[in-house]
Amino acid sequence: MMPTQTLFARRHFLASALASAAVLPSARVLARTATSVSQRFSTVLARYAQDILRLSPETATSLGMDKGANAPLKSRLSDLSPTGNAVWARHLKAMKAELGGIERAALNPAEQIQYDTVNYAAGVGIAGDVFFYGGAAQGFFGRAIPYVVSQQDGTFSSLPEFLDSQHIISNAADCEAYLARVSGMARALDQETARIASDAARGVMPPSFLASNALGQLTEFRKTPAAQQKLVTSVRERASKLGIAGDWAGRATKLVEQLVYPALDRQITAFARATAKAPDTAGVYRLPDGEAYYRWALKLGTTTTMTPEEIHQIGLQQNGEIKARIDQILKSQGMTQGSVGERLQALTKDPKQLFPDTDDGRAQLIAYLNQCVANARAILPRFSRLGLKAPLTIKRVPTDIQNGAPLGYMNFAALDGSRPAIYYVNLKSTALWPKYQLPTLTTHEGIPGHAWQGAYLAEHHEEIPLIFSEMGFNAFVEGWALYAEQVCDELGLYDNDPLGRLGFLQGQQYRACRLVVDTGIHAKRWTRAQAVNFMVQETGRGADAMTSEVDRYCAWPGQACGYKIGQLQMLRERERARAALGARFDLPSFNDAVVRTGGVPLSILPTAIDQYIAASKA
Repeated sequence: MMPTQTLFARRHFLASALASAAVLPSARVLARTATSVSQRFSTVLARYAQDILRLSPETATSLGMDKGANAPLKSRLSDLSPTGNAVWARHLKAMKAELGGIERAALNPAEQIQYDTVNYAAGVGIAGDVFFYGGAAQGFFGRAIPYVVSQQDGTFSSLPEFLDSQHIISNAADCEAYLARVSGMARALDQETARIASDAARGVMPPSFLASNALGQLTEFRKTPAAQQKLVTSVRERASKLGIAGDWAGRATKLVEQLVYPALDRQITAFARATAKAPDTAGVYRLPDGEAYYRWALKLGTTTTMTPEEIHQIGLQQNGEIKARIDQILKSQGMTQGSVGERLQALTKDPKQLFPDTDDGRAQLIAYLNQCVANARAILPRFSRLGLKAPLTIKRVPTDIQNGAPLGYMNFAALDGSRPAIYYVNLKSTALWPKYQLPTLTTHEGIPGHAWQGAYLAEHHEEIPLIFSEMGFNAFVEGWALYAEQVCDELGLYDNDPLGRLGFLQGQQYRACRLVVDTGIHAKRWTRAQAVNFMVQETGRGADAMTSEVDRYCAWPGQACGYKIGQLQMLRERERARAALGARFDLPSFNDAVVRTGGVPLSILPTAIDQYIAASKA
């Protein structure tokens, strides 16, 4: 790398030499200077990306980067202690300082977008370091998760599924790395346990209803005989299938019995003690500096500077507009009695819309989701010209974590193609997912939503700095998926399926209501019951499903606001590009331009679209 001072001295020397010959700096000299800055910038981003893999070995595995020189990372887990948080904070500050020494103006337009994006991420992560609790300082971009362990967060629930679905086993070394991580699980649990006690002493613990759910999950996990734990069965079954010699199951069982379970016992005791007198207050405003924390969480979740009140009002407005469209479709289907929410509730409970709540019914539902993927792929030529393969597997959320898991979510594919994207659907009960809601869920989680956007990062990883696969801006990722839902409707996916279109609109309305509820809980001091009632009455979704969703917003403030805010920004940018380009506007090209950014904050997206407009006019 070339220090900024040296670069400046070289430029000054070249300019002086040329000036003495009574000429201006040539284009070749300026290009050479720009190239040197670009090379330095590229080197810095690559080093940052490698640092992030080192600090987050799980990320290395998720991306398929735990090979070659990074192979030792496959045996490791992140440091969840305050020391680990401090290392992340120092890393972010050093990163931002080094970026400040790079001449942004000397970079090409694409690199300037990359510069702004990484600089933004580092800045927001640093801003979260002032909050001692939860995951504010852990990770590159920070995590607005105030509670170390909750119904949806914690090593006990995340690590077994991670090892089963993302830790690739192909030889004995992979099995040894797997066992090393099982052993490391005890350390991770103890690190969390120390933070649970420390946070509780300073007034931070999940509300009683989240704590009760999480304690039940911890207890159920502990009741399972070690030999039956996924931690054991996963390595046993995969090693056996490949004929990898070794007593992998026996060794894993001993690790669970001798290390993991004792650490889990310590965590259960500490968690029960820390939450024994937890309030039922849903919002984070009750936490130390809670109002400031929520403002930071909203910035993290939306990558904007919008206030809670602004977001709340957008949610109310969007809800009203979408409900009017839903009302028209319901009436066209002969459903005229009652409020929109009441009619949607009736449709949600209609036996014709429900798969049997049996293992066979769950298999039927997943088969239907695969058909929905095929239907969405059929319209891709009118959606994009990227030609991505976007392999996708659909799975049920594992039963051992389904009580606290989201209703649907996506794990992006590994960059090296070793693992496809995995689309998870929560089938604790098939009643959570009436048939008419599933096509739009699939366009969101699968094609052309998350799986498509993630596929670009995987299939074009040589063109995109690795660090873009390590960031994941919530408002971009979720906004894109919601935008993709709408474009599928615009391209006619539901022209012969009015109930499918109803499901799409209900999904859009549902995300609008999230804006209302998330800000209601954390800024307007709504109760959990108030939030659940609003969601049920407005969206018509079931009370159990909406209770699970509201609990998610309580444990992850601000995240649910990224969907609608991101979608609305992308729609504004699309209309701006359409107005600027007129007859030259091309929908697939616009969509591809958004995806090709690699994922940027909403505050930076307009600059990227400015570049797209300029290139389209050239």
